[in-house]
Amino acid sequence: MPQINKSGTRYATTDTTLTRLRVTITVFFALDGFLFAGWIVRIPDIKEQTGSSASALGLALLGVSAGAVLTMMVTGRLCRRYGSHPITVICAVVLSLSVALPPLTHSASALGAALLLLGLGYGGINVAFNSAAVDLVKALRRPVMPSFHAAFSLGGMIGAGLGGLVAGALSPTRHLLGLTAIGLLVTALAGRTLLRLRPPAPPENTSDTEPAPRRLDRRTRGLVITFGLIALCTAYGEGAMADWSALHLEQDLDATPGAAAIGYSCFALAMTIGRLTGTRLLERLGQTRTLVSGGATAAVGMLLGSLAPSLWAALLGFVIAGLGLANLFPVAIERAGTLAGPDGVAIASTLGYGGMLLGPPAIGFMADWFSLPTALTSVAALAALATVIAFTTRRAATG
Repeated sequence: MPQINKSGTRYATTDTTLTRLRVTITVFFALDGFLFAGWIVRIPDIKEQTGSSASALGLALLGVSAGAVLTMMVTGRLCRRYGSHPITVICAVVLSLSVALPPLTHSASALGAALLLLGLGYGGINVAFNSAAVDLVKALRRPVMPSFHAAFSLGGMIGAGLGGLVAGALSPTRHLLGLTAIGLLVTALAGRTLLRLRPPAPPENTSDTEPAPRRLDRRTRGLVITFGLIALCTAYGEGAMADWSALHLEQDLDATPGAAAIGYSCFALAMTIGRLTGTRLLERLGQTRTLVSGGATAAVGMLLGSLAPSLWAALLGFVIAGLGLANLFPVAIERAGTLAGPDGVAIASTLGYGGMLLGPPAIGFMADWFSLPTALTSVAALAALATVIAFTTRRAATG
């Protein structure tokens, strides 16, 4: 593709430039997962350091959620005004610096304030780099969005694994300060490239069936919210599995603590594999059939995982559920961004993040009212709902 200069903020790019941009955005996705997972694995140590009760810690952890929700909608407007690339770099700096703050606190209230800043960086970078990825997907004319989210999953697995390895040797303060140093170094190197590369223009032969991002009129907002609901259903399952899968295996299927811990690992690994193969799946099936088949697969998998009478059957169910859920969130975010640009990404991301927050407490309440296996079937119910939504909105999707 020849280089073509254009006025404005976008310009046509060569294949080499698009490849560099894809690699750079992938690095930021992986960095986000790496930093956030590194903080997550030190929560028990920081709870002990601050002397927080379980309820006080729960309230402090809401700081991450509050910060993320507050910044997501604002970030959409900032990306529209200043561009997604500089906002990605700024939010990466904020995230890298704020991840070192939690171990410096000595009370639940101070921890909540530190986590508010962490949430601001986390929520902001998620909107910014997803907006950048949507632009790149349109320019490449290939459904590569799942590969970016696979990088996030891989970064999270590496961050959690590294955290587990160094937990016995490094204090939370040294560990998370080390993550800050890594985050700033990666941001300096990758950010320099990202700031040099402007968002690419769609190719000249873009078909008329792929509309440009629209203003958020009533109809467009409704479609964006609809795709946001698919993201919510998916993230609900991710949050529920992260917090409750091990307890279900240990409490209901008499698994050892070590075997119970494998449950979420199987789910997370299956999601990563599903996202790594998501581009090929989307090219073969299209967006609508990928969403419908993924939601149906996840529903079947979670029914097996929650109601199976044996450990191995439950683990198989978790793997099936992970494969099914893997590409729902990235496709939903891409569709929202294609419809309404950064504002669409912000709305869908906010709804998706809300689902991740809603999942764990909702499962807890239902477990008290009924049982934990019954409560986990709500993940299957929402996956089925995502299937229905995807099918009913098939005319609004390009695939």
